[in-house]
Amino acid sequence: MQTKTFSLARAAIARASRELPADTALRETLRGAKGLTPEDSRGTSEAVFAYYRWHGWVHDLDPEAAILRALELAEKFRIAPQTFSDAELSERAIPDWVTQEMDVTTAWVRSLQSVPRLWLRARKGRGSSIREALWDCEPAGIEALSETYCYTGSRDLFRIPEFQAGDFELQDLNSQIVGHICGAAPGEKWWDACAGEGGKLLHLSDLMQNKGLIIASDRAAWRLRRLKQRAARAGAFNYRIAAWDGGKKLPVKTLFDGVLVDAPCSGIGTWQRNPHARWTTTASDVAELAGIQRKILSHAAAAVKPGGRLVYSVCTLARAETVETCDDFRERYPNFEPLPVQNPFQSGSTPVSKLWLLPQESGGNGMFIAAWKKATA
Repeated sequence: MQTKTFSLARAAIARASRELPADTALRETLRGAKGLTPEDSRGTSEAVFAYYRWHGWVHDLDPEAAILRALELAEKFRIAPQTFSDAELSERAIPDWVTQEMDVTTAWVRSLQSVPRLWLRARKGRGSSIREALWDCEPAGIEALSETYCYTGSRDLFRIPEFQAGDFELQDLNSQIVGHICGAAPGEKWWDACAGEGGKLLHLSDLMQNKGLIIASDRAAWRLRRLKQRAARAGAFNYRIAAWDGGKKLPVKTLFDGVLVDAPCSGIGTWQRNPHARWTTTASDVAELAGIQRKILSHAAAAVKPGGRLVYSVCTLARAETVETCDDFRERYPNFEPLPVQNPFQSGSTPVSKLWLLPQESGGNGMFIAAWKKATA
């Protein structure tokens, strides 16, 4: 490992905390460095994420030794994952409290220790040209996502002309499934109630062919500013911003054909891609966020028109944030009937009202999705 990348990795790790996630600390550290090559940035990123992915093995070592040992373990796991026992991985790869919040399987834990795949979504009609331009693209192999690819190359995709022109977005595979399940059609009105920086909104806009209207809300103004920048680059213009704090007072008086509640969550489903969060998230976070999710979901439901759809998604696998939140909603709002959805990874399977997308099965983030249809009378 080069001295420069090692030094940068140490600096990023030293800055990271619960308040400053490792990926943000990494970006800021790299942004402040001079004369970096793409190899320097890539090497630094690999070191930082390996450190947190293998934190349970190296946390008691000094920083220098910990980074080196983490990289060794990462390479060993890549070449011969069977040399790590299920018991060892279950004991060291995740914090103890997780087993009380979800059903932990060895397959899931093993998936956390591998390097995540990088997924991209081409804008409608541009998949073939993007694949030709990037070369190292493998189709997702899902009929509903025919222009979704796994990128296996080493180029910095944020810097290439096709990205700057808005021809594709970097978006996790299972996040794209959420947009597919929404089924937003041209001319409809949708509300993306927790839009964040706009990843799913851009997908909805593409599905709607830029026709109709999407209201984009979020609690954080800085996320909505970022959404505007991304939408401008992607050429999405069928949306309006409306600030909303998740309370009873809705941002607009419109009734919508569909409302997407991609709620704030503990992010357990992203722990493969974001290993630092394993060691900063707590069981108390899960309980607190479950309460927030229930309030947001119940308030957003008021904006669904009769016959309209309500879609709930979270990138977590904790029971309190998934099935328990949905069961609570169903009990309190009997006028919303569960809307069965098809698992796109299992063609011909029976539609389900609660869909789990697991990283060990799909290659994307862990995701939970549920949908309802509001009664017409």
